[in-house]
Amino acid sequence: MAKTGLAQDSLFQKHLTGPDHPERPQRLAAIERRLRETGITEQCVPITSTSIDIELVHRIHDAAYIARAESSCRKNQAFLDTPDSAICAKSFDIACLAAGTVIHSVDLVMEKQLDHAFCAVRPPGHHAEKGISMGFCIFNNIAIATQHLLDKYQLSRVLILDWDVHHGNGTQHLFETDPRVLFISLHGHPSIVYPGTGQDTERGIGDGEGFTLNIPMTPPSSDAIYLAAFNDKVIPLAESFAPEFVLISAGFDAHRLDPLAPIELDTESFGWMTNAMLRIAKQSAQGRLVSVLEGGYHLEALGNSVACHVGKLLNAEID
Repeated sequence: MAKTGLAQDSLFQKHLTGPDHPERPQRLAAIERRLRETGITEQCVPITSTSIDIELVHRIHDAAYIARAESSCRKNQAFLDTPDSAICAKSFDIACLAAGTVIHSVDLVMEKQLDHAFCAVRPPGHHAEKGISMGFCIFNNIAIATQHLLDKYQLSRVLILDWDVHHGNGTQHLFETDPRVLFISLHGHPSIVYPGTGQDTERGIGDGEGFTLNIPMTPPSSDAIYLAAFNDKVIPLAESFAPEFVLISAGFDAHRLDPLAPIELDTESFGWMTNAMLRIAKQSAQGRLVSVLEGGYHLEALGNSVACHVGKLLNAEID
């Protein structure tokens, strides 16, 4: 059995978004409950939540944006930049805790204390741009972790796979000129699904051209279509890139029960996608893989999908 870390903390539920907001604290409660019911929690190594050194946030986000985010939260304003990104007085501190916990998880894997890790943190991050909040996100957790891998460990090839049903616009834009980062996203077609980015013609810019792969899915795409995309596009490109570390923006809102997008994946799809990324990590990255929660808004489907995902991490074959 792999040594799999699990980051979950009731503090992440203190980011309050209002009674009718889909990105609500109950998401983490549903995950925690299902992982406990399935016995997965006790098989994982608990990861201590850790706030981030704000200097690491400055490597990804503009100083003015960080200051605006902090000020808006401290003043207990209703939202940051867009009504979608609801906040409360504690949201800035919780966003710092989320980003820091992902960094801590990456460090534990790099230091070989863990083989893999799953970070059940919120607020999510992949829509956050360099200087603006979008789509429930404050800080781009996966992007901050990627930059940390490039800077601290001098890695030259980091793979980010984003299977959230909404395109990770912020992550793409932050690294689309950087050939050290391969960004692959499977998501609902931008003509139909928020945020309207992620056309297959978006392939990177300058030195980063060819290091962005967008696979927009026309609803109601199902398991077979995703499997074909993995076999035909995702796996060949990932194997050719030979990443030294694999990061997953693990949104579970492509599930057929999810209320926010019209894609029709079954729970088991998140299992075989996980296995595919574990094989890539084993081939070239010494097995190193960290996944970070993004979307997923049907509570039962979210809990089941996360349990499927973390179960595969636990059962990965480790040399």
